Amino acid sequence: MDPQKIFLGIPNYGYDFTVPFNPNAPAARTISNEEAIRLAIDVGAEIKFDEKSQTPYFNYTRDAQRHEVHFEDARSIIAKLSLANEFGLFGIGVWNIMNFFPQLWVVFNLLYNQKRI
Repeated sequence: MDPQKIFLGIPNYGYDFTVPFNPNAPAARTISNEEAIRLAIDVGAEIKFDEKSQTPYFNYTRDAQRHEVHFEDARSIIAKLSLANEFGLFGIGVWNIMNFFPQLWVVFNLLYNQKRI
């Protein structure tokens, strides 16, 4: 497919998974990136970075249930934007723009000249 016909989706949210996976349990809880960072601080979790997926994550335990949280940060946004540039994609789209995430806009402002119309 022509790369100029492709938009790369940039997620603007995270997931709080219970582990181990249980198909009968509720799905992962969707959280904002800011909420993920606050949660890591609140539970005293160390935020790690998965080099393969280029995303931050952390683990914590609450009420005897283990959790793993994956979300986006400046490093993961840069990695995704680099893919769009590397493959010459038409553009990117951010989902969900309604969650304010300062790191996202800092990265955009550093990497791109933006015009308001």
